Amino acid sequence: MESFLFQAVIYLGAATVCVPLAMRLGLGSVLGYLMAGIVIGPVTGLVGSETESLQHFAEFGVVMMLFLIGLELEPRSLWDMRQRLLGLGLGQVALTVALITVAAVLLGQPWPVALAIGMILAPSSTAIVMQTLEEKALTGTRGGRSAFSVLLTQDIVVLPMLALMPLLTSGVALRSGDTPAAEEPVIGNGESTRIAEGVSTWIEQLPNWGAALATLAAVALVILGGQFLTRPIFTFAARSKLHEMRTIVSLLFVIGVAVLMSFVGLSPALGTFLAGVVLASSEFRHELKADIEPFKGILLGLFFITVGAGIDFAVLAAAPTMVVVIVTGLILAKGGILYALALLARLHGRDRILFTLSLAQAGEFGFVLISVAAQSGVVTGDLQARLLLSIALTMLLTPLLFIAYEHLSRHSNAADAEPDDEIDTPSEVIIAGVGRFGQVVHRLLQGAGLNAVVLDRDIETIQLLRTFGIKTYLGDPTRPELLEAAGIARAKVVVVALDSRADAVRLTKLVKRTNPEVHVIARAYDRVHTYELYRAGADQIVREMFDSSLRAGRYALEQLGWSETEAYKARDAFYRHDRESMLELAKLWKPGIPISQNTDYAERARAFNKELENALLNRFGEDAEAAAATADLTATKTDGPPDGTPVRDGS
Repeated sequence: MESFLFQAVIYLGAATVCVPLAMRLGLGSVLGYLMAGIVIGPVTGLVGSETESLQHFAEFGVVMMLFLIGLELEPRSLWDMRQRLLGLGLGQVALTVALITVAAVLLGQPWPVALAIGMILAPSSTAIVMQTLEEKALTGTRGGRSAFSVLLTQDIVVLPMLALMPLLTSGVALRSGDTPAAEEPVIGNGESTRIAEGVSTWIEQLPNWGAALATLAAVALVILGGQFLTRPIFTFAARSKLHEMRTIVSLLFVIGVAVLMSFVGLSPALGTFLAGVVLASSEFRHELKADIEPFKGILLGLFFITVGAGIDFAVLAAAPTMVVVIVTGLILAKGGILYALALLARLHGRDRILFTLSLAQAGEFGFVLISVAAQSGVVTGDLQARLLLSIALTMLLTPLLFIAYEHLSRHSNAADAEPDDEIDTPSEVIIAGVGRFGQVVHRLLQGAGLNAVVLDRDIETIQLLRTFGIKTYLGDPTRPELLEAAGIARAKVVVVALDSRADAVRLTKLVKRTNPEVHVIARAYDRVHTYELYRAGADQIVREMFDSSLRAGRYALEQLGWSETEAYKARDAFYRHDRESMLELAKLWKPGIPISQNTDYAERARAFNKELENALLNRFGEDAEAAAATADLTATKTDGPPDGTPVRDGS
């Protein structure tokens, strides 16, 4: 027990130090976890052989991640992805395997070994890519959705690769200098071991038609169970009124599906993904997501740490040129194939860059395939060690590829972007961005008989809105020529409702520079974003959650005994006080310095909070106490509701 607790302290402590530092430097959490593993593994040697067994457990974070992804996709959405799954996904795998196989043959490898290397290096890292896409809010972009389609296809294709790998043994003769693979530690062979154990028990003894029927029965059980069994089971657990029981049932469901899939020789990750898709329309969807999300995050973080801890830099020191050639060649080869596929799929600008760079690494399934290849004698000795290190290094470089994407996307050539629609009817009102915020603004103006030029750069959003008769134009609102075509020279109002904080600030500056007389109404994400927009020249700034939060606060006061008039006055006083404080604090805000480290700002903010508290208490405190006393008296004298809900004074 003491040893386990000591190891837990090491892993958690390394994550606590490295991940916040990486986030603060803008490197992302994944690189922080990987660096934490490198520190406690190769650098200090605080962890050792137990990392391998721990990684087997942590791999379940990938399973949970795919389940949560499935919860966000209804079956119809999955069907709509079929072209990307078949075109981009299969195209990437086939072309990558073919190119790497040819390159390995030219470098002197026998064709079975070369084919094995191609299959090992073809899959990308589902765990790292999806985690980073979520962190950077890129999953909803066209490039992000295309990357997910490729990752999903890769996870499916790994199954026939696992079956094909042992068949390559007959064409391989062990070289005299190689050592048996079983004598070397293999990173991340947990899933292959589980699959091999499941297949070798009873499914392997069945005829081909029997194995196929067993597999179909397992898939059918997941689909039917998700449709008809989850409701009574979750209802039964909910009656206990214990939150931990709902969490237990959620974990039981995910783990049960994973075990069932392993039992018939299928990938647990794909099985849980299918279960998530089945439950995407269920009333338990949000509860499942809330219960599973914390476990997914912890296990994925642990998985990344074990990957970093398992990197063997001694192999790099022994053959640095070979490892660098493999890593560099792999990233360039996969990047070139992905870029060509992006051109064929008509991805443009940032989406093309994101699709190319996000998938240019090898992935965790490469560890699985290496394990099977080593057990079969296809890949052995030094080659096995170099491939393991190369996969880990490409995963380590993935966060840096995302940083390169952010840099390139900011400086991408405008001519490479999606061709803009021709704006035939310029207007005095321009709405940039038609998400949830921009759509409401447009509907209000349209209902008042006013026409606006609506701009957005997401083609699928544009097509969706057009199906409902909402006229929108495709294009990047931050481009000066598009603003000119939209009528910025004679526009009176511009509504900035872009999701990207940086783009919103950049657009505000551009609008004010182009037409200083135009009135800019900008949506702000938070208080700091408000200050940035204020400095950029926005005339009116709307914090996206502010008004709804004030309304919720007013409702809370009413339920606590305040009359509607008193609650509204308190809300109004808070609004005016906050507006005044924002204007003054904006002058004290310093770009690039966190507000918690800005002494003048923090002192003035504390003073404003105290002033607000005193103002509300002095103005409404006595009335609120009187109203609450009246409400209590009324509730005592009358037959209130049986559940104890207070009876509000109707005055």
